[in-house]
This record gives sequence, C-alpha cells and structure tokens, in this order.
Amino acid sequence: MTAPDSTVLVMGAGTSVLVGDLLADGRRVVAVDISATALDALATSLGSPAELQIVVADARTFVPSPPVDAWQDRAVFHFLVDEADRASYVASAAVGVRSGGHLLIATFAPDGPESCSGLPVRRHSVDDLAATFATGFELLEGFTDEHRTPWGAVQQFTHTVFVRR
Repeated sequence: MTAPDSTVLVMGAGTSVLVGDLLADGRRVVAVDISATALDALATSLGSPAELQIVVADARTFVPSPPVDAWQDRAVFHFLVDEADRASYVASAAVGVRSGGHLLIATFAPDGPESCSGLPVRRHSVDDLAATFATGFELLEGFTDEHRTPWGAVQQFTHTVFVRR
C-alpha cells in the first residue's frame, strides 16, 4: 500500500509497537497522541530515530504538513461521539493525506462495545464510515473482524481502507 520510504501517520500512537515495525520497514512515522507521557515513552523505547516525528496533538484538529502517504487510526475515531468532532477529524484527514494516499480506520463495529475505558464510543459499520469519509476518500475495502483483548474478551471491530481522491 505504501512504499518503504513513505510517511505514515499513526493517530493515537501511544506506545504502540506498530510505530517501531513501520520504522523497521524503512518508513518515516508521524506518531500523534494526546498523551505526552505515552509519546515520551515511545520515543525513549525507540531511541528517538530521525525518521520518527512525535506530535502531541488533538486528533480532531491535527493536520500534518506536508500531507502523509498513509494515515492509520485504530480505535481513536470511535471515541468521537459528537458529530462536530467527527466532522473536524474528517476535514483534518482530508487535508492531511496526500492525493492517492491511504486512510486506514478501525473502530468498534455496530455490535461492538458501547464504551471503552469508561468512556462512551460511537460504533460504526463499513457503510457508515464510507459515508462519513465520502467527501475526500473512496472506500477500497471494508470488513468486520473479532479482536481479542489481552484479558480475553472478544470485541467486534470494523476495518476500512480508503484512498484519497
């Protein structure tokens, strides 16, 4: 989907191992999270490589500059329960992903949990996400899948892959 020398934004990066895997594959990574503590731990664990940009920012309004080749969000978008917050996020992604770039969104599915970590969530179907991101993106693939949490619970997730028009 992206070339080895591409730039991938990981929204809600926290201390995700995905960031290290992307760096090991030769990609530049923009790790975005609202938690400076989590991002500091991530940078420390990876040795702060030059290919890693750490950004403490709000997912609803952050726009990378220049636009990235791919924007990956697993489990941030479903925390945006307010329509205005979702619209702001969609607008940011539309500016933040280059034309021809990809947007990967994974959220709780319609039969997934109604809350996470004590916070309410908005569950999404493939069709719902396709309609939400339709102004700037074309849906390439969408499916639901089971996610098993570290404590053994099963959660239904919706996964989508879009291309930026």
